[in-house]
Amino acid sequence: MTHISHTTEFRYAAQHKPNQLIYGNGHIAVITGWTVKQAIAKHLQPSDYAVIGQLYSPTRGINLLIRNLLLNPHVRSLVVLNATKEDQNAGASQCLLDFFQNGAEESLSDNGRKSWVIRSSIPGYIDIDIDINALEKLRHSLKVVEAKSIVEAVEKIKYYAQKQTIEPWGTPLEFPLLTIEPTVLPGTRYGHRIEGKTIAETWVKIIHRIKTTGTIRPTGYDGKWQELIDLMAVVTDEPEDFYFPEPNYLPIDRSFLEEYVSQILDDAPYREGVKYTYGQRLRSWFGRDQIEQVINKLIGEIDAASAVMTLWDVKDHEKGGSPCLNHIWLRVVDNELSLTATLRSNDMFAAWPANAMGLRALQKHIRDEIAGRSEYDLKMGPLITLSQSAHIYDDTWSNAEELIKKQYVAICRKLDYADPAGNFLIEIADDEIVVTHTTPGSGEIVGCYSGKNALKLVREICAASPAIRPDHAAYLAIELQKAANCIKIDKLYVQDQ
Repeated sequence: MTHISHTTEFRYAAQHKPNQLIYGNGHIAVITGWTVKQAIAKHLQPSDYAVIGQLYSPTRGINLLIRNLLLNPHVRSLVVLNATKEDQNAGASQCLLDFFQNGAEESLSDNGRKSWVIRSSIPGYIDIDIDINALEKLRHSLKVVEAKSIVEAVEKIKYYAQKQTIEPWGTPLEFPLLTIEPTVLPGTRYGHRIEGKTIAETWVKIIHRIKTTGTIRPTGYDGKWQELIDLMAVVTDEPEDFYFPEPNYLPIDRSFLEEYVSQILDDAPYREGVKYTYGQRLRSWFGRDQIEQVINKLIGEIDAASAVMTLWDVKDHEKGGSPCLNHIWLRVVDNELSLTATLRSNDMFAAWPANAMGLRALQKHIRDEIAGRSEYDLKMGPLITLSQSAHIYDDTWSNAEELIKKQYVAICRKLDYADPAGNFLIEIADDEIVVTHTTPGSGEIVGCYSGKNALKLVREICAASPAIRPDHAAYLAIELQKAANCIKIDKLYVQDQ
């Protein structure tokens, strides 16, 4: 095989996520994991590398990365930044390294789809339509180098950039990626409310709502997403030690959660390649420890409506890379501490469960600190997130559909008769339907309706009680029609029978 000088210029052609990459004219591909790619690029010349890109997810990102590498056989070296767990990128980067070390075997992905499953302790998949011979040739044709820090990565990139490169290992191979556009039903574009007892349950309901009525639109990151605007999610009864269903269908596990929670509660020191953590923004970014401020505020004024924390910096407009989590409010009502958070942009499939659990941990920390420093023994109230852009990226659509198929129906089968709007007692008196509206707790009568027309009655009740749950309204309509039929045929009516 003949050699060519390292000065020969190449151009990396990315079929997938092209606008998310930094391009050079060398022969080395650089993977930075979760570390921002600019943190490495600023130390290099374009001739040092062919392309620099991040890798967030082993279950989705590696598949696209492999497709791009197969299309660019002039890339002969791969430098992978595989930092420690605290840098968040160990999972994806390690799984990629395991692919080149151990290969892949035919099996099923987490959503039951036939795939090439990477031989790794970290789940990672490659589409089965990619020829295994091409994957094997790629594995054995690239020089794969691991780096544990930005400094080490830069050193190794410069070292291998100075070496002579050989000709491309083969011809470009393209495997078209098929994406099926989902069917979208009509629905409200702005303002949505979803409630569940646990984060896991609420998450499944959120994914179902987005997949059913979310608008499909292009993103600024080489793809599409399906989106709902202004989505409020309410979690009422998440256990303090967090609920992980068995088998766990959440996109996170407890080990990841422990690290994620620390990034919200703790003030992390600056590290190159990490712009900020949420904990840094809350603890020191503005020269104040906002978590401590909120704790002291509520101890001094338990009914305060101004226990607010902000993560948005006006300089974010200029610098870019602004935080998705923007504001957090704490309120005490009826001895319950609730937390409300606003997120400007929210990946509901991959990120929201971790967001919600991290915020719940913050809520519990504040409750516990208040209890330890004062006479207030507060209950844990609901967790509320307000996501301005609640979306699912197109590379997770198939996973979302599988999640809905396996989990949504089971969740909806769990009947819950508790409605904050109250209860409705239905009976027949003097040849009329009589409906008594009572409060959910004490049973106090707050309304009474009567008539013979079931449709007219249900419309009147729903107009007077706009917060009634849709399933409860449907139940009322069925029961009221049954009562109306009993009047017509002179038969005894008993509610729910």
